[in-house]
Amino acid sequence: MDWDALIHLDKQLLLMLNGSDSLFLDGLAKTLTAAPTWIPLYLALLYLVLKNNDAIVKVLLVLAGAGLCVLLAGTVDDAIVKPWMARWRPTHDGEIGMLVDVVNGYRGGRFGFFSAHASNTFSIAIFFSLLIRSRVLSVSLVAWSLVNCWTRLYLGVHYPGDVFCGLLWGALVGTGVWFLHRYVYGRLFETKVFISKQYTTTGYEHRDVDVVIAVLVFTLVYAILRACFYLYV
Repeated sequence: MDWDALIHLDKQLLLMLNGSDSLFLDGLAKTLTAAPTWIPLYLALLYLVLKNNDAIVKVLLVLAGAGLCVLLAGTVDDAIVKPWMARWRPTHDGEIGMLVDVVNGYRGGRFGFFSAHASNTFSIAIFFSLLIRSRVLSVSLVAWSLVNCWTRLYLGVHYPGDVFCGLLWGALVGTGVWFLHRYVYGRLFETKVFISKQYTTTGYEHRDVDVVIAVLVFTLVYAILRACFYLYV
């Protein structure tokens, strides 16, 4: 399959996945794709880190790792990759732009390769999954990232290829930053392995992990309730 055929397939897949006749799904996608929606989740992760690290340097190492994920996954994408690749978003594409179903006129910026939503959220999901080593949290964070990816396709502001490459880059960044964190941590502190039903193997209390899961669930409930208002506005 040649490059042009792949691009054509990418566009056809987007048109299959983009939009619907449901005002509820319109509202749900618009709410879930908005960064402020996930502020409670970020605060819950901060709580988890603060509660389970006994030294400010340990906390700062985690926060530096999360910040580096965002810098490498999102900022590099927006500042370098998108302008360099200059691939039009579906909503601005001269070939299919008029066929894309948009929600409330939302079309995003001009360029869309690759998806910063995908790379940002997946890098954070991978980094914290490797850091905390809780299966339920790992599944939840990966699902959170994939939900964000779905919103970008539904809203028509990214092609599937944009999202796929964003996920690949996010996985690479999240894994690389975790290795860097582990190296620096190992130089500063003694590495311990916890064998307990109360803690994960890296020393995070399951009860505190449950707080993050609960916040994630309540955020999804909020998004669903907010989407219901689109049916009556």
